[in-house]
Amino acid sequence: MLKGYEMVVGLEVHVELKTKTKIFCACPTDFGAEPNTQVCPVCLGMPGTLPVLNRQVVDFAVKAGLATHCTIASFSKQDRKNYFYPDLPKAYQISQYDLPLCEHGYLTIQTQEGEKRVGITRIHIEEDAGKLVHDEQLGTLIDCNRCGVPLIEIVSEPDIRSAKEAVAYVQKLRAIMLYTGISDCKMNEGSLRCDVNLSVHKPGTPFGTRTEMKNLNSFQSIERAITYEYRRQVEALESGEAIVQETRRYDQQSGKTYSMRRKEDADDYRYFPDPDLAPIVLTRAHIDALGAQIPKLPDARKADYVSRLGLSPILSERLTEKKEIADYFEQAAGYTRSPETLGNLIISEVFRLMGEGEGTRIPIAPEHLGAVAQMVADAYINSGTAKRLIGRMWEADEDPKAIVEQEGLAQVNDPEILLAAVHKALAQNPQAVDQYRKGKLNAAKALMGAAMRETAGRGNPLVLERLVNEQLAQGIEY
Repeated sequence: MLKGYEMVVGLEVHVELKTKTKIFCACPTDFGAEPNTQVCPVCLGMPGTLPVLNRQVVDFAVKAGLATHCTIASFSKQDRKNYFYPDLPKAYQISQYDLPLCEHGYLTIQTQEGEKRVGITRIHIEEDAGKLVHDEQLGTLIDCNRCGVPLIEIVSEPDIRSAKEAVAYVQKLRAIMLYTGISDCKMNEGSLRCDVNLSVHKPGTPFGTRTEMKNLNSFQSIERAITYEYRRQVEALESGEAIVQETRRYDQQSGKTYSMRRKEDADDYRYFPDPDLAPIVLTRAHIDALGAQIPKLPDARKADYVSRLGLSPILSERLTEKKEIADYFEQAAGYTRSPETLGNLIISEVFRLMGEGEGTRIPIAPEHLGAVAQMVADAYINSGTAKRLIGRMWEADEDPKAIVEQEGLAQVNDPEILLAAVHKALAQNPQAVDQYRKGKLNAAKALMGAAMRETAGRGNPLVLERLVNEQLAQGIEY
């Protein structure tokens, strides 16, 4: 804690639902269409138009609630939230206020200290606003394509106490939404974005005044914004400045937050039931039918990997973040007796080759990656060779065993051959040897690398490391 202050964080996560049409009209929801081409009188808020609720929006919201252990309301309603939205023509948003669809849920995150439960206050449905486009020549333009795109807003309890916990929460929430199939959760397209409410206090004292940071759409932005705002508030309080309740903008370039406007309370929105929309009434049979459509979720798979496969909770958490990755891992695990080696190859090499994008396609057959993992576990190849094999198969998938045999890539385990490589490496690098003996222990890593090069990258790294350290300890002059 900075100067004894604890941060208190609650998150409001907006998830765009993967429906073909908008929440109250038949306009499509395709991303990237030409501005103002996916609009109609209803989503443009023209006088005399009436909204008609998209039933799939309700079903998707219920699935989100069931997947996060919420109580599903058999009776709920929709309300008008009155507020000046420059990009929402009718100047109010249809949302839910006192009777949301889902309440009192939770999800579990994995931290370095272990598991932690974060409460979910509510999940409600609402419509999205449009988009402002700022142009240096033309000024500010309005694209109404996004008006009326269906959202769920997932509001957490103020249970989060660090930036890392906040990121873990959003990652877990994103994984659950992807598993249920209700959203594509593409943060780069805005279909999952996060508002952060943050305050600071000293333990044992009341919570402080909170600020809200709007529309964070990457894990990095969430972590950096929280880290900066926490420090800003602590430094303000330490200098005698009062924290005001306000909405702030996070600037990606500077890494700082800036005041936008004073934060409104619920009374300022003048909520009232939307007179054009009937209440939402759900039967127990319908809720149960939706629950039966939810697949095995990340936490259940994680528990299986820990208990049945012996994986660590942290490795299991990473493998279950995306359903497609978990499916692939389970297929590949059938071809190795070392699921831990396989899991580590996936989160290191496969994730690296996949990059930062939203795609999950792996061009290597599961049986081939399973075979690589088994060869590493059997010490038939080393980790460096495994890395090169995976990179090669990513471009053109082949049988890895055949590649190893044809190209002589098997690991060198013979101690005599490895000792000769170590002697040669030490003789060719007297400066590194001298640095090591003067106390610069990191020089051993350079000598280890030189010895590995003498084996064309095929030496057993554990044996090489032992031999390098033994030879250095003997004090032989090279």
